[in-house]
Amino acid sequence: MSASKKQPSLSEAMLLATVARRFYVQGRSKLEIAGEFGVSRFKVARMLDTARESGLVRVEFSLPVPVDLALSDEVRSAYGLKRALVLERSTEREPKEVVRGKIGTLAARLLEEIAVPSDVIGLSWARSVNAMTEAIRSLPRCPIVQLCGVQAGMDMRGRSVETVSRVTSVSGGDAYPIFGPLVLPDRRTTETLRRQPGIAETFGQFRNLTKAVVSIGAWQPGESTVYDALDEAERAAIAARGATAEVAARLFDASGNALSTGLAHHVLAISHEELMAVPEVIALGYSRPKAAAVDAVLRSGMVSTLITDAAAAVPLLALAAKNPPSPRE
Repeated sequence: MSASKKQPSLSEAMLLATVARRFYVQGRSKLEIAGEFGVSRFKVARMLDTARESGLVRVEFSLPVPVDLALSDEVRSAYGLKRALVLERSTEREPKEVVRGKIGTLAARLLEEIAVPSDVIGLSWARSVNAMTEAIRSLPRCPIVQLCGVQAGMDMRGRSVETVSRVTSVSGGDAYPIFGPLVLPDRRTTETLRRQPGIAETFGQFRNLTKAVVSIGAWQPGESTVYDALDEAERAAIAARGATAEVAARLFDASGNALSTGLAHHVLAISHEELMAVPEVIALGYSRPKAAAVDAVLRSGMVSTLITDAAAAVPLLALAAKNPPSPRE
């Protein structure tokens, strides 16, 4: 409220508050209120506006999750998403692992709400997706498919195979794991493993996916599972090709285009084309260092729902304002 705004007198305030109570609390229409007070419905509308502008009436939203409604709506609109859930700004001061837990919990609540028995759900490995699986309490009986291999060096509880196992223990559906490393030494080894019966069965499920939960990685240290699995020369070579973002071991440039590199031939992972064909993709991408990567993936048109935090959402909106995303098929 502006400091120069004229405050209503006591009698005016009482009238405004009474009219506002009729409308907001009792659910009376503007026409009904106009008849009671002997004014036009346009006058009632102006009185309601004045009641809000003067601070007599404050509109608040009490959501069941800690989400910034305004930022969520702005991000959703800027990128043409089906949904955007942005953690409230207070989380900017919290440790990253706490924010990760909240991101995972939001994803869990959403997946519990929208999953149906006919779904085939894919999961990529990431700490945030792992946090989601630990927060899930109920799911319909549907298949759970691992989207990429196991990152080397992870403890057993954090690996993608165990992530899939935890979700299927909740859903009771079939599990389709990938018992193989994420990054392999060469194309021949990759093709050999893809032909193994268990892995081939999982890869055969990619075309059946109806929903997927993935994490958005940035092509920089500590922000991408794949980046950290490669040696320095490979990282630099891929960066020189324009890599900005990574999802399930698949790379995107800053414009959201699928990036073709030698990496595609030695990872056990769903393909770009199969990812783009999934009808509903829930992407988890948060923190300021990942903003450009999140922007890139959103521009690809792959994502239907984004779950993020204010630290990423604010620069995201700046990127979208500077270079508005183009609608994609």
